[in-house]
Amino acid sequence: MRNASIQLLRAGCGDTTANFRDGQFDAIEHVVEGRGRLLIVQRTGRGKSFVYFIATKLLRDRGHGPAVLVSPLIALMRNQISAAERMGVRAATINSDNVNEWANVEERIQNDAVDILLISPERLGNQRFVSEVLGPIAERIGLLVIDEAHCISDWGHDFRPHYRLIARVIGNLPSNFRLLATTATANDRVVKDLKTVLGPNLFIVRGDLSRPSLFLQNIHLPSQAERMAWIAEHLADLSGSGIIYTLTIRDAEQLAGWLKSRNLKVEAYTSETGERREEFERALLENRLKALVATMALGMGFDKPDLAFVIHYQTPGSVVAYYQQVGRAGRAVPAAYGILLSGREETEITDYFIESAFPTREAVSEVIQALGDASAGLSVQELMRRVNLSKGCIEKTIQLLSLESPAPIAKKARSGF
Repeated sequence: MRNASIQLLRAGCGDTTANFRDGQFDAIEHVVEGRGRLLIVQRTGRGKSFVYFIATKLLRDRGHGPAVLVSPLIALMRNQISAAERMGVRAATINSDNVNEWANVEERIQNDAVDILLISPERLGNQRFVSEVLGPIAERIGLLVIDEAHCISDWGHDFRPHYRLIARVIGNLPSNFRLLATTATANDRVVKDLKTVLGPNLFIVRGDLSRPSLFLQNIHLPSQAERMAWIAEHLADLSGSGIIYTLTIRDAEQLAGWLKSRNLKVEAYTSETGERREEFERALLENRLKALVATMALGMGFDKPDLAFVIHYQTPGSVVAYYQQVGRAGRAVPAAYGILLSGREETEITDYFIESAFPTREAVSEVIQALGDASAGLSVQELMRRVNLSKGCIEKTIQLLSLESPAPIAKKARSGF
């Protein structure tokens, strides 16, 4: 098994002399031999994706069914599919960015022509996907991989509500089902949470999370004008290409516009970038851009081993989020830089995100009361006329309530809800 695994590793990274890092092959062997559920807590750039792609290939060669990878990161899915293809692993994804490909991917899944299916956790909340795509292959799935597993935990820095659905799926799996979870950012409290969700008999591998190739500095510049001027002055002096993180879409677009006016090759990358996301990712990968000015839309989901720097225009909301973002740099270069520019508005921004992340108890009560008073149900538009809440707040409330078990509300077959 080891010789075959090394050949797959070398094919995947395009290096005929590559060898496994400490613990990589042990993890592959653990999964393939079915020795129990496994959680890998290892820093970014340590090759966690090679573990599940190689394990998938070996399991498929032994006659097992396809693997399913749940990841919150569309950008990472694109990177990973390319790596998988180099190893001869037939990977496919169904996500919001490739709607035109869904029919073809579903046909390939039905014909057993997909080795690993990459999906977002939100797909598990889509009844058609669950019943028509996952349902027919459920009994044949050979491996379930949960990437960014800290998102399961209420204590995780990037908690995703739809990860609750994964917890329910896991709870219904037999104890000998092959399950692999990976994360780079799980403290003791999060790991304790994951033990409860991923158990029983969870085996945990924890690596060294230090990044000796990263050189960090913090510069306090209170005003945005000062920080914009600093970046415009120093960006060209930094070697290679990198990422500049902002807390808001407005700041990303404003900063990118300013840097472009200074003849610097940058682009804004946010949740509103739309169809140009992949184009901008490719431009940065090929060093045709000096930097992407990005929100968390890029976040954990971008893999460029030679990324030379990460600049933070504002302080992130947590130390863990900072570690995750700055960890994009310095994976395959001897030295990279993390520059944290802190200002005076960031606390106000992060407080807003914290306060608006979940609906209030009062908002939830209003929505439930309105639905309870309407025997035929209500659409979002109808709810907006009955409760004093924004459309976004109503939609977030409905989403969270629908993920509870048992759910206090149900979706009806009617438009607008």
